[in-house]
Amino acid sequence: MPVRLVVEADGGSRGNPGHAGYGALVRDPDTGRILVEKAAYIGKASNNVAEYSGLVSGLELAREINPQAAVHVKMDSKLVVEQMSGRWQIKHADMRVLAARARKVLDPRRVTYEWIPRERNKDADRLSNEAMDAGMAGVDWKPRGAAARSAATGPSTGRAAPVEEAPRRAGRLHHVEVWTGDLPAAVASLGWLLERLDFPRKKSWTTGVSFGSEDFYVVLESGPDVAGEGHDRRRPGVNHLAFRAGSRADVDLLARRAASHGWSLLFADRHPFAGGPEHYAAYLENAEGFEVELVAD
Repeated sequence: MPVRLVVEADGGSRGNPGHAGYGALVRDPDTGRILVEKAAYIGKASNNVAEYSGLVSGLELAREINPQAAVHVKMDSKLVVEQMSGRWQIKHADMRVLAARARKVLDPRRVTYEWIPRERNKDADRLSNEAMDAGMAGVDWKPRGAAARSAATGPSTGRAAPVEEAPRRAGRLHHVEVWTGDLPAAVASLGWLLERLDFPRKKSWTTGVSFGSEDFYVVLESGPDVAGEGHDRRRPGVNHLAFRAGSRADVDLLARRAASHGWSLLFADRHPFAGGPEHYAAYLENAEGFEVELVAD
């Protein structure tokens, strides 16, 4: 069983307080694969109560996988992270009860907490919204893509949904290697963007850095073998990398934030439909001339 696990959790309330739900998942930190996920509707509650409920559920899922594992919790709730880390006081009675429950699930000495921005907590956010949608519709929550996963029940039983891996097939893309004349600049721009697109930093060495998982990763590499004439995407060869980046709002937000990390918008006069009237995307270029396309679902 994995000796290290990552828990990602979130919660939401439509009305605050209002219809509330949470989502939680456990991820293998070495491969990035989601091992198990769960969502539940909790009726009328506040955002903070829903977020704490997601934390408790995520810790319980991790305990089911390996009760002795070291667990790293990632949440976009600054309140929960700071309170569970012991830096902020817990004043609300309902949250004190939930925080106490969380501390009883696993030995607190084996649990660490990290705040992450909302765009890096998309899976847990999706689950919490699925839970609220299901609860408000009066139906049980079922994981997205249920045909590819084992059956899951909703909040009535609270059973988690284990995520099954699709069969591995020959011919799948294994990794992409990008050579750069300025590795620190490439990491600051392209590396930043890859992390926001759920490609965590994987490995580092003297002349390179990789981002992603064992299933697929992107390498940024420099060194003495890199030719000195610079990159030109218009020459024969690979023109650009394209990534699915979520909803249209997700694409817009990421494109705006990318401007502070060395990226500029290409084809601004035709944005966001430079690829055609049915293709919503942002085309970005960094200082070295690398192009990335962020495609909306």
